Amino acid sequence: MDTIAVLIPCYNESATIAKVITDFKSALPNAVIYVYDNNSTDGTDAIAREAGAVVRYEYEQGKGNVVRRMFREIDAQCYIMADGDDTYPSEAAPEMARLVLEHDVDMVVGDRLSSTYFEENKRPFHNVGNTLVRKSINLLFKNAIKDVMTGYRAFSFEFVKTFPVLSRGFEIETEMTIHAIDKRLSIGNVVIDYRDRPAGSVSKLNTFSDGAKVLRTILRLYRAYKPFSFFSTLALGLTGLALTLFLPVFATYLATGEVPRFPSLIVSGFIFMAAIQSFFCGLLLENAAQDNRQTFEVRLHRVSRLKKKLLGRKAA
Repeated sequence: MDTIAVLIPCYNESATIAKVITDFKSALPNAVIYVYDNNSTDGTDAIAREAGAVVRYEYEQGKGNVVRRMFREIDAQCYIMADGDDTYPSEAAPEMARLVLEHDVDMVVGDRLSSTYFEENKRPFHNVGNTLVRKSINLLFKNAIKDVMTGYRAFSFEFVKTFPVLSRGFEIETEMTIHAIDKRLSIGNVVIDYRDRPAGSVSKLNTFSDGAKVLRTILRLYRAYKPFSFFSTLALGLTGLALTLFLPVFATYLATGEVPRFPSLIVSGFIFMAAIQSFFCGLLLENAAQDNRQTFEVRLHRVSRLKKKLLGRKAA
């Protein structure tokens, strides 16, 4: 088991990967640096190997797939994850690792949004998207996370080995954040100075398509982790729609004793039935979500015992 493992997912980062590896070697001289190449065609893997990193491969395209592979294969007391595009300062890594190793923090967020991100980032829609995602998650999940979309994070062994990676692409950061909030894992925050990509380095993130995936992920996880809130809100909306159709018909009946619009009455009845079904569906799924949280706590204890065993073997 490594004490600190630096995990760098890469796709065509030949312009910056050597500097990123050198910087992390300087900041964390005792760490093992792993570069996971995701089908690069520009020689990123060869450059990373020459710079002294352990190079491995994930052939299924997508950052989420790479993270899934990294978390499955690497055992460490502390994981530092950063992108290979030289936008994150390695100088913050020792403090992030300290919070994990000395204070038992499960996930440390490299917070760009509280410092230089909005000045350095030249893509205005990215700025809007980061703000929208952060506010949406804090509203829906009742939290105050500072930066949801950052790719610079530190993790504990317990977080990595109990995190079920479902996302395939850039929505992985959103999934990590919501998982930590829902499972009441401890979250730390380190403000970092973000710098935009250097010349010759091109972002792989598509503002609109990847942004839409992130928003869908938030909605999907809100439904999965807070089903009663999700379905009761849906039930409330359906009830409002049913009443909008029913009340004019009912008012006419009170005034004239006749029901001239049977279709509206029938549709309102079906919509109200759907609202009732949605409400009780939320109740049932909330019980399932609570059972999932209890199962997770048991799994967390097992992973903690596994960590102690691995540390014992390392010491021996």
